[in-house]
Amino acid sequence: MKYSLSEAAKATGKNKTTIQRAIKNGKISAVKGDSGSYEIDPAELHRVFPPVAAQCDAQHPQSNDAQQDKFAAKNSELTRVLELEKELAVARERASGLEAQKDHMADTISDLRKRLDSSEGRVTALLADDRPKPSLLSRLFSR
Repeated sequence: MKYSLSEAAKATGKNKTTIQRAIKNGKISAVKGDSGSYEIDPAELHRVFPPVAAQCDAQHPQSNDAQQDKFAAKNSELTRVLELEKELAVARERASGLEAQKDHMADTISDLRKRLDSSEGRVTALLADDRPKPSLLSRLFSR
C-alpha cells in the first residue's frame, strides 16, 4: 500500500511540504497517480524519514526495564517491517524489469517469425522457378 502525501507526513511526523520538497529534490522517489496526487512507497519514504514510532522511542528513553524491552521489541518489529518493505520494493522492481525483458523477447520472436515466413516464400518461389534455362549455345553467343 502506497502513502499519499498527507499519509506520508503523518507516518513520519513531518510536514507535507517537507515530504514534497524531498520528492522534488530527488531524495525520495514517488509517482503521480491518475488523480495527480503523489503515491509514495513506504520503504522509499522511511529510507529517508524514520517512522513516528521510531522517532518517539529514540526521543523518550524509558527508565523502566519492562518498558524498554517493550519498545525494543516494537522497534525491532518496525525495523523488520522496513527491511521487508525494502525487499518487496526490490522484488517488484526486478519483476518489472523481467516483464519488460519478456515483452522485448516476445517482440523479437514475432519479428523473427515474420522474417522466416518471408524467407520460406522466397525459397519456395526460387525452387518452383519454371523459366526455361538458356542452352549452352545461346549463352556462348550472347557474349
